[in-house]
Amino acid sequence: MFINVAEVSRTEDHKVNQKYESNDCFEFEEKELTATNSSQEKEQKTWSSEIILETAEDAKKLEISVFDVAAYVLKKIGTISTMKLQKLIYYCQAWSLVWDEKPLFKEQIEAWANGPVIRELFAYHRGMFHISSVPVGNPELLNDTQKETIDAVLNYYGDKPSQWLIDLTHMEEPWKRARAGLPISVRSNRVVKLDDIAEYYSSLPPET
Repeated sequence: MFINVAEVSRTEDHKVNQKYESNDCFEFEEKELTATNSSQEKEQKTWSSEIILETAEDAKKLEISVFDVAAYVLKKIGTISTMKLQKLIYYCQAWSLVWDEKPLFKEQIEAWANGPVIRELFAYHRGMFHISSVPVGNPELLNDTQKETIDAVLNYYGDKPSQWLIDLTHMEEPWKRARAGLPISVRSNRVVKLDDIAEYYSSLPPET
């Protein structure tokens, strides 16, 4: 399994880490969630969402949630920023679509100003700067193939700073396509389509 990504500047990492310790990166999105109506808030509390898949049959078969994946990721690498967790899980979904030809988890990915975000996971860790575990998730529900995919993603992306991951997603087509026509700082709940994710990452040539 190979991953090909563009080089992204890693300068001023110290300033970036300080930024995320204040959780400023989620300021706009937190305001958006605060303004949602009661039915949306109820949905967030139950951490439910529509499943975007090719067929209804696929939807019925998909049982893994983003919380199960998050629990596994944190079990493997320990405490990280909530922003970094979001980006790592995005890449887990992306490469599962390429390598395993199926989604890893059922929740939608949204194209927020600071890159791809899973709203249900954000609602769970909202207000946290860092996170070390997700007790509502069960990593044991993942099969060996899914764990292998996640391990490969963590092996490549796991040591990258949060800002590096954000900049990378901003350079890649799925997030840009979902936010077409929007200024970079504007709030949005547009969905990053699974088809766009699969098409883009499967088109990347292997690293040499």
